[in-house]
Formats: sequence, C-alpha cells, structure tokens
Amino acid sequence: MKNVIYSFLITSIAGFSTLIGLIPCYMNREKKDVIIPASLSFSAGVMLTISILSLIPKSLELFIWKFKLIPAVIILAIFIVTGIVISMTIDQKIEKSFHNNKLYKLGIISIIALILHNIPEGITTFISTNLDTKLGLFLAISIALHNIPEGISIAVPIYYSTNKINKALFYTLISGFSELLGAIIAWLFLTKYLTDFTLGITLSLTAGIMLHISIYELMPNSLAYCQKKATIIAFISGIMIMLLCNLIS
Repeated sequence: MKNVIYSFLITSIAGFSTLIGLIPCYMNREKKDVIIPASLSFSAGVMLTISILSLIPKSLELFIWKFKLIPAVIILAIFIVTGIVISMTIDQKIEKSFHNNKLYKLGIISIIALILHNIPEGITTFISTNLDTKLGLFLAISIALHNIPEGISIAVPIYYSTNKINKALFYTLISGFSELLGAIIAWLFLTKYLTDFTLGITLSLTAGIMLHISIYELMPNSLAYCQKKATIIAFISGIMIMLLCNLIS
C-alpha cells in the first residue's frame, strides 16, 4: 500500500509541475507583444518535438507488438490523420464560440491535446514507480521538466485573452490533474482494459492533434504578432529543451 501511495505522489508532482508554466503570466504586461508570440512559438516547438520524437515512435513500437512493420505503419498513419481531423473539427467548433478571441481558443485546444497526452504519461509514471521506485522517480523528473513548457502553452493564451490569472491557474491545474487521472486509471482498470494497442491509438491520436495545433494554430498566430526574431528563437528553444528532456528520459 505504501508503494501505491508513493506512486500516486510521484505522479502528482510530475503532473502539477505544469503550474510552473504560469510564470510568464507574472511578467511585465507591457512586453506582452513579445511574451505572447514567444510563448506560442515555444509551445509549438515543444509540441512538435513531443510528437515526432516521443509519441509517434512509441505508438509505432506498441503497434509492432501486435502487427508486422508495414501494417503497423499504416495503422499509425491512419490514427495520426484521424487525430488531425479531430483537431480540425474541434477547432471549427470552438471557432464558432470564440471567433473574436483566438488566444482563448488556442488555450482551450492546447488543454484538450495535453490532457490526452498527460493521461498515458500518468499511467506510465504510476506503473514504473510501482515496479521500481528509482525508475519512476527518474521518469517523473523528466516528465516534470517538459510539463513546464506545456503549462506555458495553456497559461499564457488563457491569461492574456481573459486577463484573469485565476482562470489560467484553473485550466493549467486541469492539465496537471490529468496526469494524476492517468495514475488512477492505471490503478483501477489497467489489468482489465488497457492494452498496447489501445495505448498506441491514444498516443498516435494525440500526436496528430499536436501536429495540427503546432503547425496550423500556434505558429501562424505567433507570426501574426510580427516578432519574427522572438518567434524563431522561442521555437528553436522549445525544440532544444525537449531534445534535452528526451535525452535524459
């Protein structure tokens, strides 16, 4: 029982590290024309790197456990495209409600994508910690490091579109809680319902959603602020930080 409690604790710490992403919201508001595009492009770099170096390879690996390489690649492609279509559909639905507030829409879409991303992470962290405490702790640290920029991708758009720090805090908290939700799912239902195939589907769908958000939402909106230097530097920084996290994880 102690190990289960410790596993929940470690997973929670990893998940709620997203709250550190609120820091840019406390910066000088007079610089928001730089903070917003830099945060958006930084988030785009983060999401692209997560998708290409983590979600897609892991999905393929899980599919290969059940299928041969070519069918696995085809299945992977189908669910990535499905993820893109889902993201486009969500985007269109949200556009009707928030067509005058693109930043808020970006924040909401990012929350949906990151919840889908964080639940499998929570499952992995919980199981790893339950089996090997040191392995789980190391995994939690690497997840916490890349959850910080994920928090930025939610907090900054929500805060600067509503001018309400409490709302930014609330939505960032939801994203962090989804990691703990993954741990709860692992504890209650893992042995009955979760398989390599269903986990692979979740990861590949999430990859498709993140690719669409990065390329068609975050980067275009960042470039619209005409801060090309800040946009490029932040985008590259997002990629480099996630590459570093990937190396140590």
